[in-house]
Amino acid sequence: MDLTVIAYVIYLFVSIGLTIWVARTLSRNGRVFLSDVLHGDEKLADAVNHLLVVGFYLVNLGFVALYLTGDDSIGSARGVFEALSTKLGVVLLVLGAMHLGNVYVLSRIRRRGVMEREQQPPVPPQGWVAPTTAA
Repeated sequence: MDLTVIAYVIYLFVSIGLTIWVARTLSRNGRVFLSDVLHGDEKLADAVNHLLVVGFYLVNLGFVALYLTGDDSIGSARGVFEALSTKLGVVLLVLGAMHLGNVYVLSRIRRRGVMEREQQPPVPPQGWVAPTTAA
């Protein structure tokens, strides 16, 4: 078997495994944020969480597939490791950027929800007083 094909198989196996691991981590821990933002609506939090995970898979697996092709033919074991380190390094950077992007968006949504809750007065207004004119 050609070393280039072996490098591709290893790249796909590791990249897909990393993508699944990061998506599961985001799903499990992001659900807490979504539940808080959506005021405890568990069904809606699960639905939004699932949609975010599907989008994460589509973007990352699409990138992994597009980045599969290589320019050079690999002729030695050293070349396999060099090609894999470059490809997996880029995939890890993309996964990290996607992860940080998801965390940022979730924290912004959560912060907005907390601010909306804080803007409501703790006691409803008791009445209205007409303004007086100063003499």
